Amino acid sequence: MNSTVKVVADATTGAVVRVSESNPEFASVRLEQTRMVIGNNNFIERKTVSTLLQGATADLTAMGFYAGQELPGSIVIEESLTAFNKKNPERDLKIAGETGIVCTVGGQPIYRRATYSTASNAQDTLVKHDNVEQLRSAYAQSNNSAALKSAAGQEFNI
Repeated sequence: MNSTVKVVADATTGAVVRVSESNPEFASVRLEQTRMVIGNNNFIERKTVSTLLQGATADLTAMGFYAGQELPGSIVIEESLTAFNKKNPERDLKIAGETGIVCTVGGQPIYRRATYSTASNAQDTLVKHDNVEQLRSAYAQSNNSAALKSAAGQEFNI
């Protein structure tokens, strides 16, 4: 059901190994995978997930990665109530779409990250949020706002 993991070049520069602007000794390589995801309402959709392989620039360059290269394994989604990055916990907050609202359980934020795994039995670890009403309200406001903006540009002649 899931596609293979592929190496993706930077759309602007074409570089596969993306050197850090703040420290050129380190770099990353972007990986993507298209997956079939079944949501809570049993609705299936195709989603592209991505992650960054990070390491020393010399090591990543030596690996010989190239655009379109297929890699074994999968990209795994990990969700947790504990921050993955203790120095910058906000970095991995699970945000609901374009609402900017953090998904929570009992008022506690959910953290989310994607990692690359070569393990054949690797599976996602997901945490279901419970701030559903807050998100419904935000989506309703967003849809109303979009409808109003669309209507504002039209002429209504009777």
